[in-house]
Amino acid sequence: MIHTSALRASGSLFGLAYGDALGKPTEFLTVAEIERRYGPTGPRELSGEPALVTDDTQMALAVGWALHEAASSFTPEAVEPLLRRRFLAWAVSPDNNRAPGVTCLRACAELSRGVPWQEATVVGSKGCGANMRVTPVGLLDVDLDTLAGLAQLQAGLTHGHPTGLAASELTAYAVFVLRAGAPLSDLPAVLTERALSQRLVYRERWLGDLWQHAGSGSPQEFIAQGWDECLAVLGRLTDTLTRPDDGADPCQATGEGWVAEEALATALLCAVRHADDPVAALARGATTAGDSDSIAALAGAFVGAAVGMAAWPREWANRIEYADQLATLGATWD
Repeated sequence: MIHTSALRASGSLFGLAYGDALGKPTEFLTVAEIERRYGPTGPRELSGEPALVTDDTQMALAVGWALHEAASSFTPEAVEPLLRRRFLAWAVSPDNNRAPGVTCLRACAELSRGVPWQEATVVGSKGCGANMRVTPVGLLDVDLDTLAGLAQLQAGLTHGHPTGLAASELTAYAVFVLRAGAPLSDLPAVLTERALSQRLVYRERWLGDLWQHAGSGSPQEFIAQGWDECLAVLGRLTDTLTRPDDGADPCQATGEGWVAEEALATALLCAVRHADDPVAALARGATTAGDSDSIAALAGAFVGAAVGMAAWPREWANRIEYADQLATLGATWD
């Protein structure tokens, strides 16, 4: 049973947007330059009225509204057209002016031709665009097979690499178990156990013949590559957390986050290190040499799912871009 008293769905969605907004201006800066501009603790205040987000939040909302439209009909046949429509609407929106990922744009151009998504997807890409937007899947009250299928499907429409699929499932699963009450400190072990249990599970009902488009020898060989890469970075995360925090750029331990498994692990590192100070988790994610907005966004999604709306300064809720949409979806799932 999911605990909703702390408004954890809202906390997770708003946390994602807050992290995205704090990381947006720091994404292509060095850590030294970020600290020169914001001080040693990094950015801790929203700026702008409203504080603008990136394509990370825009695409998370696209996934969220597709799931909202699906109501409780969470089957691949029902959800795929809704995701496709929302992604294509995002692709042509005048608001899609936040340096969106090349993979998403390429795949959306192919999806717009009406071809099966397994042909439209960029099968070699495991960019973090696969899992920066998956948080809404983790907020659904569904069985774990459905959660896994939805997470991999929404990733697969644009990012067909098995690591993009596996990392997206782990990101959604992390949000799911945090919302249900798991402590943040347990997450590396919980995700490692999940990855080991899923290593040879190819979800054909959700993925169809994607493995053949990738040129793999078998469905199991295809998906195992993704889980193995996730297990490798989870191992680095676990090792890092056994040592005291040295205050350095978290990307040095678990990667810069441009690819899916690194975005997951580095965001989780920030969230676990600062579980008792949610805004610090966002600031740590934004103070990196890597994909700062995606790392901080996922860190916010994790801490928000664990703590709820109480994690965040109350006045921020009216200052973030897309506040009305975040509030509507959050209220639906809370």
